[in-house]
Amino acid sequence: MHPTRKAVASAAALLVIAVSGCESGAGTTAAHKDSAKPGCPTALARAKQAVAKAEEANAPWRGPTTGPKAARGKSVVFIAQTLTNPGVAGVAQGVQEAAKIVGWHARTLNGKGTPDGIRAAFKQAVDLKPDGIVIGGFDPETAAESVKKADKAGIPLIGWHATAVPGPSDEPRLFSNVTSRVEDVAKISADWIIARSNGRAGVVLFSDASVPFAKRKSDLIKKELATCSGTKLLSYTNIPIPQVNRRSIGEVRSLLSRFGRKWTYSAAINDLYFGHAAPALRAAGKDGAGAPFNIGAGDGDPSAFERVNGKEFQAATVPEPLSEQGWQIVDEFNRAFAGAPDSGYVAPVHIATAANSGGALSWDSEGYRQAYRKIWGD
Repeated sequence: MHPTRKAVASAAALLVIAVSGCESGAGTTAAHKDSAKPGCPTALARAKQAVAKAEEANAPWRGPTTGPKAARGKSVVFIAQTLTNPGVAGVAQGVQEAAKIVGWHARTLNGKGTPDGIRAAFKQAVDLKPDGIVIGGFDPETAAESVKKADKAGIPLIGWHATAVPGPSDEPRLFSNVTSRVEDVAKISADWIIARSNGRAGVVLFSDASVPFAKRKSDLIKKELATCSGTKLLSYTNIPIPQVNRRSIGEVRSLLSRFGRKWTYSAAINDLYFGHAAPALRAAGKDGAGAPFNIGAGDGDPSAFERVNGKEFQAATVPEPLSEQGWQIVDEFNRAFAGAPDSGYVAPVHIATAANSGGALSWDSEGYRQAYRKIWGD
């Protein structure tokens, strides 16, 4: 059994959620105590049902089981938006691991979180003349000229969070974009807040408007929160990911000053916001296991799991299966090299909490390594 699911089944029957200021609810979801009736009974019921399903611990492999045998001697370059983003770094590591299995050379280039850095890394990638290039976590328009050069040179491009939807793209031309469905991630993140607060929450939403994928995710979270009249969006705060480390403390202090105890929940398009927000919340005397209760709508990196498991200013994450997606990228390249269509696989949505993580520091579908190795003939 995957480490994320260890001991969950045996412990489930005995589980009692004990969160300050909260009462037990369905499954691993707790509802914030409020003497008033729920502000949105219909939306609340729907949210609780969706959250209970997403918190289920077991996730057997439902991805591809057939495909071309592994090509040999290929080379791929992973261009990372920034390696300070643990999600991007986790996928890059998955690509490295899978490439080694099939005997490919994989190289990672760091865009360092700036347009100039990304363009320089992309130019270097094209100059290396690899068999494939990964656009890791940034808008392809940032390096439009290099994208065109790669396409003209016949180098397949695969994105990770490069466009708003999974699968192939004509403009920009991508063989596939590997990501969960942003609609599913956004909806379940907002539903978790609605369900856990019993339909009454004051929410701060953190986003990065410079990345189309992230902007769309936060817009969808906002839309879903609006389905519950008792859930109030206090602030839609834009902090670009490369600036999170230097801006978060000041922004959090300002938010605490403006909203005080009205701020009971937060959602962010990436877990790393809460890693940097924690010092300000701690300095303000907030309890790591108390309000504001924070959920990261991606990416589920190890540091996020550490905060969730330790109840340190993050109550939940909607993790991308980062290593699994790295393996999927290698499989998609292999299909491109063989002239086959993309796999069409999209990972399922999941919510990880201290109650269902089993102490693990990542989440992936069970059996993905075995499935891909069987496809590749390893």
